[in-house]
Amino acid sequence: QVQLVESGGGLVQPGGSLRLSCAASGNSFRVVAMAWYRQAPGKQRELVAGITINGRANYADSVKGRFTISRDSAKNTVALQMNSLKPEDTAVYYCNANLLEGSALSNYWGQGTQVTVSS
Repeated sequence: QVQLVESGGGLVQPGGSLRLSCAASGNSFRVVAMAWYRQAPGKQRELVAGITINGRANYADSVKGRFTISRDSAKNTVALQMNSLKPEDTAVYYCNANLLEGSALSNYWGQGTQVTVSS
């Protein structure tokens, strides 16, 4: 079994920055891709940014130029640097991972971390 543990959420003023981190732990897995999703109240969960094992990243249009996703393959971690935050970025942010456990591809979610952008 694999666990994803997130950290780094909180309250920040508009224009501020936050850094989210997510660590995957468990036995005998290999990371294929990791991503950050978010879900605001009353809205569907949406992809914010994703990164593959070879470092290819993709971003939602709404965060391009403001957010940066990065990963440390040796530590099985992924981070999301969020700059120039806006009130509309307020949401619960979830870490997601596609992992190979043996020959089986599995998908895992973290528990979520709240990001609130408000003055």
